[in-house]
Amino acid sequence: MSNEVANHYTQGSLGDRIEAGLKQTVADNSAVTIDDLAPVDEFHIGGRSASVHLFDQLNLSPEDKVLDVGAGIGGTARFVAQTYGSDVTGIDLTPEFCEVADRLSNLVGLGDKVNVIEGSALDMPFEDDSFSVAYMMHVGMNIEDKTALYKEIRRVLKPGGILAVYDVLQGPNFEQITFPVPWATVPETSFLATADEMQKHLRNAGYSIDSVADRTEFAKEFFAAIIPPPGGTPPPLGIHLIIGNEAPTKLKNMVVNINAGLCGPWEIIARK
Repeated sequence: MSNEVANHYTQGSLGDRIEAGLKQTVADNSAVTIDDLAPVDEFHIGGRSASVHLFDQLNLSPEDKVLDVGAGIGGTARFVAQTYGSDVTGIDLTPEFCEVADRLSNLVGLGDKVNVIEGSALDMPFEDDSFSVAYMMHVGMNIEDKTALYKEIRRVLKPGGILAVYDVLQGPNFEQITFPVPWATVPETSFLATADEMQKHLRNAGYSIDSVADRTEFAKEFFAAIIPPPGGTPPPLGIHLIIGNEAPTKLKNMVVNINAGLCGPWEIIARK
């Protein structure tokens, strides 16, 4: 299953395509910032706005050692490192994502603050009690055994450490979602849970729940703003570069699924 998930996200030449987009949007590539990368850099519903909403609740500081589970190309990790001064370690299944993450972190001068390694979130190469904060941004949808996932994250969290989750969850309509979507081409690699099930998994893994927030209305507004009209041209930089050739279909299906009550993004903040 892990190979199927990694293959789903592998596009080939992703770093080159991002840098080509930068050449169209930034006058001097030697002065690229995380704000320049923002349209493509944070592969979750709401992008930078969603990141700000989540992380401003966590009181992060330069003293925090932060874990990004399912880091992708490292955009959120770079945002956290620059905004709050924290050192961020990321882990991701997809080799191409890890390579691009390091390339872009070096490009914006954050190579010493952000490190993304290849590996499984279910078996991480970190010592117990290594991190004060961990987060997941649109990751759990690809992982069936969520209790095992949360237990592994809890293992590497320090006592009292925080886990912040921003994931797409099952909506009130329990019919099957329309595929393909950004995280899965077929149902066999998609594992949506309800908000109640998520909280149950977290408590079974030993966490207490600090807060739960439904961000579905926010998602509807986000997609209404970013999806070009029929025949429109996508911008030089955007999440379509990560999604690949099926981006129009996958994004259209996301809108259909969310509007039909089949799924939507939620925030859950829990504590070890």
